[in-house]
Amino acid sequence: TLQGAEYPRIHSDGRVTFRVFAPNAQRVRVIAPLGKTENNGYNGLGEEPYEMAKDEAGFWWITTPPVVPGFHHYYLDVDGAQFCDPGSKTYASRNLRSSGIDIPEPGVDFYDIKDVPHGEVRMRWYFSRVTNQWRRILVYTPPNYDHDQDQRYPVLYLRHGGGENEDAWYDRAKANFILDNLIAEGKAKPMIIVMNNNYADTPSQAFQLPDQPPPHEISEITIKELIPMIDSTYRTIVDRDHRAMAGLSMGSVQTLYIGLPNLDTFSALGVFSRRPMSPEEFKYFDPYFEDPESFNSNVHLFWWGAGTAEEGIYNAAKKNLQELEEKGINSVFVEFPGLSHEWQAWRKSLYDYAQRLFRWSSIV
Repeated sequence: TLQGAEYPRIHSDGRVTFRVFAPNAQRVRVIAPLGKTENNGYNGLGEEPYEMAKDEAGFWWITTPPVVPGFHHYYLDVDGAQFCDPGSKTYASRNLRSSGIDIPEPGVDFYDIKDVPHGEVRMRWYFSRVTNQWRRILVYTPPNYDHDQDQRYPVLYLRHGGGENEDAWYDRAKANFILDNLIAEGKAKPMIIVMNNNYADTPSQAFQLPDQPPPHEISEITIKELIPMIDSTYRTIVDRDHRAMAGLSMGSVQTLYIGLPNLDTFSALGVFSRRPMSPEEFKYFDPYFEDPESFNSNVHLFWWGAGTAEEGIYNAAKKNLQELEEKGINSVFVEFPGLSHEWQAWRKSLYDYAQRLFRWSSIV
């Protein structure tokens, strides 16, 4: 909710009241953009649109039943036209701007801002020779980064999902607060986090769909431009043992397609809510698993996670990992009961994954 706005209003029991002024409208609805699917589950705001009722003053109202905790995208449908809620901030979602609401989860505060030392989220622009375009990144530097000029840090490259941008892990997941709190509690190693835009579209290239293999441009940008720029700009530990990647949904697709062919660059991979792979696509990765002993010694952490309510994704991940286990490949699978293809699952994914990162190093 924007500062000073009365609505949307979150009640103590998790219900939400929406209100919008549209005196000439004939029908107004609150719609969650992620409808229920076999793979994804559904948006925790609700499976179906909420029909609003108009009062004599021209305000439309609805109070929902208790909503699943977490961050949810939504928009207003006014006589068939899509609008953002004027009382909400807007966020990149599904290649559009949408409104968002964040329902607290009782007893869960790992992503809250607390009275602990805080890092910084820095914005940086760089020019890509691959796409011939300027690109923006957000970089989290841990607490005390500017005070101890001799200390160097490992790096996590954190990828967003389909239809989003580099803001996602910062303004929805609150990745910086998650790391601030973990570092303060001694549960995570201090690290730098790089949040890049995962699209590398050129005028001649079609827009990437979330469940497609990533175009080679984004791999080229990551390996040949982004990582060298980060290593030359920030005080990183420049070796594979101190470099990790992770991503959600489309970002997890990219993590596999970029990470596995470049295990000389990364030593840890995090796969958050990976969309189901066909048998043919899964076989594409066979060459990287042919030598389990070498893979297990090189990859310090091969982490997968999914919410149990994103049933297709959850079941496919378990099946894929079972097949890899039979080949002798070590991995970690973490499930999040009742969570769907949404930010609460990915917040908890990062919370778990970050605690396991770089524990194999005596440098940090």
